[in-house]
Amino acid sequence: MPAISELAIPTSPATPIGITGGPDGALWFTENYANKIGRIATTGLFTEYSLPTVDAQPGHITVGPDGALWFTEAVGNKIGRITTSGTITEYSLPTAAAYPWGITVGPDDALWFVESDANQVGRITTSGSITEYPLPTSGAYPLRITAGSDGNLWFTEALAGGLGRITTSGTITEFAAPSTGAMPIGITAGPDGNLWYTDANGKVGSATTSGSFTEYPLTDPNSFPWGITVGPDDNLWFVEQIANNVASVTTSGTIGEYPLPTPVAGPFDITLGPDDNLWLTEDYVDQIALVAP
Repeated sequence: MPAISELAIPTSPATPIGITGGPDGALWFTENYANKIGRIATTGLFTEYSLPTVDAQPGHITVGPDGALWFTEAVGNKIGRITTSGTITEYSLPTAAAYPWGITVGPDDALWFVESDANQVGRITTSGSITEYPLPTSGAYPLRITAGSDGNLWFTEALAGGLGRITTSGTITEFAAPSTGAMPIGITAGPDGNLWYTDANGKVGSATTSGSFTEYPLTDPNSFPWGITVGPDDNLWFVEQIANNVASVTTSGTIGEYPLPTPVAGPFDITLGPDDNLWLTEDYVDQIALVAP
């Protein structure tokens, strides 16, 4: 049983969404409602930075190849960049009302992101040059994106019920998950070279880079799993938003589920911290949780 502790964000309501380990040894996260980027040191000290764009509603965040943090502004329709000292730059998207959401760094040292409402994948260089790629399936609703072991970017298509793959030159291939009603949400590259994803239809799954799927049902079919990451134990760790759990799955499919101390916390995203602990956002209660596996 992992040890779990929770820390209250200074601003409330904050509604934290995305979280990532920063290059400075701290955790960086988005405050969707408060319109801020937050930083928490592993000692528990918080710092918050307000965004220049009003009601930008920041979504997800990642570390760029330039040592800055890059994030999406879902309603602001921009990609943001913040240095570890707190300097913020914003880049407007070419497509209006695109609703950028997931973001990751690619093998080409650019940032790759999804535009959920525009049904596109975007790419932005560290100098701010943006390219957009429409998805073949209309209304696929891409949500999260990660770099795969094959040198491509992989993303979830929540409403198309599958995963997408895009090469760094922009060629897109789509793969349907095997089960009816699949709704892939979070995605990460696993230690086994496969893509691991959460399925809002009560499952966690893996897919090879050739598109072969394996699915693992969760205890509660209505648990609503969201963020997923690789833990220090080489298991996949994810959160169950409705079931209020943090959970793990081995690459062979053994699942463990652990309740959060705060009821109805609304866990959303999870990342491995520089301290080899897991850190997650609790969206409903304005807290950051620390999980020591």
